[in-house]
Amino acid sequence: MTTDIDRPVRTRTPRERVTSFAKHASLVLFSAIMIYPLVWLVISSFKPNADIFRDLSIFTTDLTVENYINGWNDLQHPFSVFLLNSTIISAASIIGNLLSCSLAAYAFARLRFRFRNLLFALMLMTIMLPFQVTLIPQFTIFKELGWLNTFLPLIVPKFLAVDAFFIFLMVQFIRALPREIFEAARIDGAGHLRTFIQVTLPLMIPALATTAIFTFIWTWSDFFGPLIYLRLPETFPVSVALKGFLDVQSSSDFGSMFAMSVVSLLPLFVVFLVGQRYLIKGFATTGLK
Repeated sequence: MTTDIDRPVRTRTPRERVTSFAKHASLVLFSAIMIYPLVWLVISSFKPNADIFRDLSIFTTDLTVENYINGWNDLQHPFSVFLLNSTIISAASIIGNLLSCSLAAYAFARLRFRFRNLLFALMLMTIMLPFQVTLIPQFTIFKELGWLNTFLPLIVPKFLAVDAFFIFLMVQFIRALPREIFEAARIDGAGHLRTFIQVTLPLMIPALATTAIFTFIWTWSDFFGPLIYLRLPETFPVSVALKGFLDVQSSSDFGSMFAMSVVSLLPLFVVFLVGQRYLIKGFATTGLK
């Protein structure tokens, strides 16, 4: 019997080597092009204001941390207030999406009720619905409820399973679970609520982690929603607070804005780096591409 050790190693031809080198060189080049704006943003956050747009290169020796000191205190409130606001909104949105979307997904995946397929199709259709279509009705409702200048318009909808993408992701995950698990729970006398809490949720950790990560990234980066519903500076998240460094009537403080932009990006990088394995596992187990 011939084993893998006995098989001779195939030597690549010069043409294959050149092709492989060209592919890798192209990937490195495109990666450098894609990452250059981010590197330039970080380097520019340490440059004096006068030098930011004078020299667009990332190689410089005149670096200072003054932009970070000024940016933290130059607005009406310390930048920690805006970071806290973003954290509150993001954390509440994550909790809302995890609770409501998982319950809705379990209902669509395991319960039998009238018009289930129709409701599921209508739910999927909302993914293609532009948010501008519902913007004015939602604004009117929240205004009548007296929720403007509060976090409620940004948080409460998350507890009502409005993110159809996450519901679909969880439905696909639950349907991929072995049916025998649910049948065994039913034989043991478990109802739907107990089956959902004790059986389904522990197995849904990859899908739940994926939902939490994407909810955090999208909520933390959201600019339009807070801009519409929040008017008081003490309620601004970081996405809206950064706009305060720009002034159309006088000089804008780009150095401080770049510095606080780097600060506001750090949580996104940390969450993505920590949770990327859950993202991969979540998409792999749900069959989404």
